[in-house]
Amino acid sequence: MAAALLEERADGAVDVRSAGSAPAESLNPAVVEVMRERGIDLTARRPRLLEVADVEEADVVVTMGCGDACPVFPGKRYLDWPLDDPAGQGPDAVRRIRDEIDERVTALLAELSAPGDAVTGE
Repeated sequence: MAAALLEERADGAVDVRSAGSAPAESLNPAVVEVMRERGIDLTARRPRLLEVADVEEADVVVTMGCGDACPVFPGKRYLDWPLDDPAGQGPDAVRRIRDEIDERVTALLAELSAPGDAVTGE
């Protein structure tokens, strides 16, 4: 959800990748449903395993409870967003998670778009 929301809000200004340390076999139907409410079609997307290259090539790495499963490289900025896992949840709960992610994505994009060194915050 975060990657799709950021892609939509950034309108091509940010290269976004999405992957997980333990990806599901398929997308959560409730996630597809609540993202469709925002006009975002996820049906062509598939969960994929996080690769080291994903992190190596990133300026900012957003994790959601990844813990020690995610590679850490010096010089990268890491943000861990403590969010509920939408797995096994119905549309109402997933909608609440989507909205929280959307607020965080909007704030991150504003920060990245601000003058100065948005990646390091300095």
